[in-house]
Amino acid sequence: MNKILSADGVTPLRQQSVYTAGGRGFGGQMADWNPRSRGQDAALLPVLGKANARADDLVRNHATASNAIQIHQDQIVGHLFRLSYKPMWRRLGISEEDCRAFARDVQDAWFEYAEDPHGCIDVEGHRTFTEMIREAVAVHAGQGEAMVQPAWREERGHHLFRTQFAMVSPRSVSNPKKVRDTDNLRSGVALDRNGRARGCWVEEATYPSGKSEWRFIPRELANGRLSFIHIFEKKDARQTRGANLFMTTLERMKMLDSLQHTWLQNAVVGAMYAATIESELGTEKAMEFIAGAGANGNEPSAMEQWISEYAGYYSGSQVKMNGVKIPHLFPGDKLNLQRPGNADNGMSQLEESILRYVAAGTNTEYSALSRDYSKGAYSALRASSNDNWRYVMGRRKFIAGKAASLMFGCWLEEAIVRKVITLPRSARLNFYEARHAWCYSEWIGMGRMAIDGLKEAKEAVLLIESGLSTYERELAKLGEDYEEIFAQQYREAQERKEKNLPPPSWVKAQQMAPDEQQQGNGNET
Repeated sequence: MNKILSADGVTPLRQQSVYTAGGRGFGGQMADWNPRSRGQDAALLPVLGKANARADDLVRNHATASNAIQIHQDQIVGHLFRLSYKPMWRRLGISEEDCRAFARDVQDAWFEYAEDPHGCIDVEGHRTFTEMIREAVAVHAGQGEAMVQPAWREERGHHLFRTQFAMVSPRSVSNPKKVRDTDNLRSGVALDRNGRARGCWVEEATYPSGKSEWRFIPRELANGRLSFIHIFEKKDARQTRGANLFMTTLERMKMLDSLQHTWLQNAVVGAMYAATIESELGTEKAMEFIAGAGANGNEPSAMEQWISEYAGYYSGSQVKMNGVKIPHLFPGDKLNLQRPGNADNGMSQLEESILRYVAAGTNTEYSALSRDYSKGAYSALRASSNDNWRYVMGRRKFIAGKAASLMFGCWLEEAIVRKVITLPRSARLNFYEARHAWCYSEWIGMGRMAIDGLKEAKEAVLLIESGLSTYERELAKLGEDYEEIFAQQYREAQERKEKNLPPPSWVKAQQMAPDEQQQGNGNET
């Protein structure tokens, strides 16, 4: 039976009519590419430990990987992770005025507890809340997931609240005694028949003895209070563990590290020698030199005699480079002048190409990852910054913000149960009847850095004046709380009035610093 072939003369026309991604490719380039279709757990869990260990090694020893983690911490969290408490007052049946008063009381109590420099929120007594969230973001980037265990301080002490939190390393979560995975136990995560996590097995290894014991920590207690917080971004159904940030770039980053070391070593060796002397030495004579000392063991070896003769000859002949004069060399020797070539030799372009690939894989800006801001105009940098800002806001919402909200909910439950915080009397639902409505909150992290502060400030003003944005939203972009700004502005306005100072005006700022288009040719700076 004759077959009608496609243009390449090999592939049947019937097969060519399907998606080319499933075909042989033009010329058969994809014929040997036959990966198995696997779920996320099947592809990730067998190599999870080794991949995370390699990522750890990169972060410790490779400046680019370390910088990628630092960028995530600084952009997603920043120096202070602020609570913007917004209980659902309509759902709870309270007035907006009562809600605002209640929210201010909660925010003040939370800030006192969470940012206490004595670390009362931390089981280890070291971190503040912001430091814990920064650590969670760093661990999530390097290990693919963040884990926090809510705890209860047994001793009363001098702290008002007894809720604390312990950071859990994902590398300590594993199957008890390293048994193989089953349908209900995968890489330390215990699952029910619906794939819902029931809890985690945490290995408690003592250093330096290395003795290990496993302890099961349930996800929730009987009353619904969280007992273990596990944050990661799912990419498939029934996925139990997360993939680290460097999973797609790990190989290239390791090759870049080796490439940089080799290039640097080559450059150093090339710069060390201005000239070399080449000597002819036969194989038999070389083996005689290598043989070592004389027959009786007391006489100097042939190599030592040869080096001694060389040293005596050249000390007397005074071979020079900077002195211009070079006398007759030792018989059989040649003088080779080392001419330094292009030290870069295309290294910069190759390194830039790899770094752009790494920046795409780690979701960071190339200019920020490489610390090279010399090749971008304002419009290009602004476009790159806006594109990256969407990623930052997503990670802030679903990684840092989710972990923070769950931790805040544990604290708020204690504060309400122990009546440190009193619910408004008009509320028609208690805490356990509407837990999420009482705990709903947003989080303000590091603001977006301004590339051209004047242009971006005017843009914010125009958005507010045209009704397309609000002061709350624009100030949140700068990492500020609008209520604090308004309160401070009111205090400053009152003081300026008392001291007969004129009020500030944006119109004056426009007159003092007009747009470039108003100044002349309108060219972009």
